[in-house]
Amino acid sequence: MIGSLRGRVLDFDLAVGEVLIEVGGVGYLVTVSEQTARALPPVGGEAMIHIHHHIREDGQKLYGFTDLEQRRMFEALLGAHGVGPALALSIMSTHSPDRLRLAVATDDVDALCQVPGVGKKTAARLLIELKNRLGVPADAEALVAAATSVAEPEAGAAADVREALAGLGYSPEETRRVLAGIVDDGDASAMLRRALRQLGGS
Repeated sequence: MIGSLRGRVLDFDLAVGEVLIEVGGVGYLVTVSEQTARALPPVGGEAMIHIHHHIREDGQKLYGFTDLEQRRMFEALLGAHGVGPALALSIMSTHSPDRLRLAVATDDVDALCQVPGVGKKTAARLLIELKNRLGVPADAEALVAAATSVAEPEAGAAADVREALAGLGYSPEETRRVLAGIVDDGDASAMLRRALRQLGGS
């Protein structure tokens, strides 16, 4: 079983979320979330990623994460009914571990509905299952207070752009997709213009 890799980044394919890392002359193809992809160094740089080695009857696949907490979160998600690697990565590309715990602690169905392909029924079921798997306490006041400080940065430019796009009629999935490709430089007006250009082009 492969638990981690440290080596040189040979190639990125962000369209499918894959990175090729060379370790000791061997290239390992690793599937990564959006957060992990953004955190990795450019081609030629050295990266260290934690690996979930997923083995099935029809093959094997490596999933990579920048820290151990993300890998544990991914594995916890895989334990939920109906959650495969693709959906688990999609959830993690939408929410950080802290924000996901906050959503579970506060029964925030809408937060999980931001994940592409997750409707309200699926979100409600996941909230119940993940409470146990993520170790969210019944009295989650402390968790909510701690996570609020983590969530505060989103109350800035990105949140303003998200609200503006919603007001213009764009869906949560369209908004999430376009914001994932825009650097948050703190200038909401400039970010909104870039988002609208991308949405208009698509």
